[in-house]
Formats: sequence, C-alpha cells, structure tokens
Amino acid sequence: MSNYGRLYERDGRNILVFKRKYSYSPEKVFRFITEPDYFTRWYPFATGDMDLRVGGKIKFDDGEGSVYEAVITEFLPPYSFCFREIDDLLEISLDETAQGCTLTFSHTFDDRTMAIYTAAGWHRCLDVLDQLIHGHTVEWKDNAFELREYYKTNL
Repeated sequence: MSNYGRLYERDGRNILVFKRKYSYSPEKVFRFITEPDYFTRWYPFATGDMDLRVGGKIKFDDGEGSVYEAVITEFLPPYSFCFREIDDLLEISLDETAQGCTLTFSHTFDDRTMAIYTAAGWHRCLDVLDQLIHGHTVEWKDNAFELREYYKTNL
C-alpha cells in the first residue's frame, strides 16, 4: 500500500483518499487522531479547542487573521471521526486488521485546481501523524515541492 493519495470524483466533487497501515490497534491510533495535544501537532491551524461529539465544534486559527470552525458530523471511537470544515468534508476511519489497523483519510472538496497542493499538504500532515503514532520526534520534512511534482503527474 502506497502512502500517496489518490483523487476520485463523486457527484461533481473531488475526493482525495490516503490509506496508511499501522501495527497498532484502532484504539491507540484513534487517540493520536483526536486528542487535542496530538491533533494540533499534525492538523493545520488546529487550536486544540475541540468538542468531541456529533455537532461539536473544532476551532482553527491560521495565525494570519482567519479564525473558523469545523462541525463534527460523525464521532464513533475508535473507528471514525468526520467533520465539515467550511464546505469541505474530512473523513478519517480506522479498520481493524489482523496486523493492527488501516487508516483511511478522505478530503472532499470542490476546486480541482487545488488538488495538487491539497494532496501534497495532506501527505505531509499524515507523515507527521505517522511520526507521532510511532513515537518519533516530529519533523516536518522540506518535501512540499517534490510532493507537488509527484501529484502533478499522478493525480
């Protein structure tokens, strides 16, 4: 299974899908996805202000004057965490496997011209999530350009 995302289209919208495999239980991985101390380390602009329930809000601040909220649309620990961020839908699910679990991260959005940048950005974020899950020191690699080049020819 590749760490690279794939782009699909459904109902006129774009869906980026990433899959990652872990040798840990869904319960362990779910903590890294949803606990505010971890979420703020891998998810862009997250403030850590999160009301983890369906209808609950997640607050974001880009540090440049844009403050906004997402609304949680599904919260089923330790298997799914979904929320609507403005017009985009983010869906994170964990499926138990014999070796641990598989994470599926999906981002549904409208602007196809942003797919290359969006894919490269999420790829980097999920690499950081991988580091957290594996207990490694967080290092944001300087690989955005290379990832954009990959996605330019592979989406």
